[in-house]
Amino acid sequence: MYETMDELMASVQRRLYRIRDLTDDIAGVRGRESAQDGSITVEVDGNGALLDLQFSQAVSTMTPAEFESTLVATAAAAVRRAFERRSELVTTFNEEVAD
Repeated sequence: MYETMDELMASVQRRLYRIRDLTDDIAGVRGRESAQDGSITVEVDGNGALLDLQFSQAVSTMTPAEFESTLVATAAAAVRRAFERRSELVTTFNEEVAD
């Protein structure tokens, strides 16, 4: 418990600054993944929104089904990577503010 109003205000201020830091950190989260053969590279933000999509010459030899499968798997891996990072940030934040 807080013994003075100043202690309480200082604690609230620290948490507010930490929330702002968390917001900035989450805004900077990126997930980038390339297919094993390097044919497709996907980059997403911390919400899983597509930021960049690159294809190498290798996609020209793929069947439509192979292309679709590789694209979906690569995008899913990029999103998973971004969400894992975002989760780490939130977990760290929760641990810090629980003190």
